[in-house]
Amino acid sequence: MIAYIRGTLAEKDPTRVVIEAAGVGYELTIPLSTFDRLPKTGAEVKLLAFHCVREDDETLFGFATEAEKAMFAKLTSVSGVGPKIAIAILSGSSIGELSLAIASGNAKRISSIKGVGKKTAEKICIELKDKVNAIEALAATGRGGKGEISPVLHDAILALTALGFNEESANKMVSQVVAAHPDAKDTEAIIRFALKG
Repeated sequence: MIAYIRGTLAEKDPTRVVIEAAGVGYELTIPLSTFDRLPKTGAEVKLLAFHCVREDDETLFGFATEAEKAMFAKLTSVSGVGPKIAIAILSGSSIGELSLAIASGNAKRISSIKGVGKKTAEKICIELKDKVNAIEALAATGRGGKGEISPVLHDAILALTALGFNEESANKMVSQVVAAHPDAKDTEAIIRFALKG
């Protein structure tokens, strides 16, 4: 299995790169989020790799971060979601937004990505909702600042657990409120919306 490729960036465009390593040019299919992080052509680059082997095809997929690679693996574990659809999804949404959409069951947001149908989006939400941490998703969207959950959201979760909800339920309730009511800025408002369901 190929874990990563380090070498000289020989070619790049928004959907693919060629990395020359030890005299061999490796072509990798990439999401837009990885393209945005690439250095100039001719510079050294390291991309995490996912090697996909099928009966009639062999493709390398490249990722700038472990989070992208992990989400790609989760997406391709969903029945009916192949590598090309997974790359399209990663290109059409940040990891944080995608995680939040999955955690809150927002299939409409996922189906708004080009190439993703309503049924596929619903299947992604159903099959991955237990594999995505709602709190990490909230932090990744930047609502909490630099990848940290904001004190308001943290306090809302603590209050809900004090009311008898388990931590997982409290996380989901808060993530659903944030997705449905982005204007809710204080702890009391978030708790009120969460309890209304």
